[in-house]
Amino acid sequence: MDVFPELVADIVELLAADGEPLADTIADLPFLGPCTCSPTCANLLTAPLGSSGSLMIQLQRNGEESIWLSLDTTATAVTGIEMLDGRDLGPAARRVRVR
Repeated sequence: MDVFPELVADIVELLAADGEPLADTIADLPFLGPCTCSPTCANLLTAPLGSSGSLMIQLQRNGEESIWLSLDTTATAVTGIEMLDGRDLGPAARRVRVR
């Protein structure tokens, strides 16, 4: 996911600190665009919509949840990244609204 290098670095750092093997997969995730499920969704898709299972990794920074990673049903792949820390990832992460 070379579109968001700072986000990737943050996720890898947080996962590695927890000894999570998925840390090694984050840099190679595809970016399929922002989720379009609702106007306020802050999720970046790294797999086709509907690929997520019910599993999630909740990453914290300074004791507060900052990023949620949605996982596939086998818990071996990240299907979406949701930012809870209010960071602005720029135009690439914004939904295009058709009027």
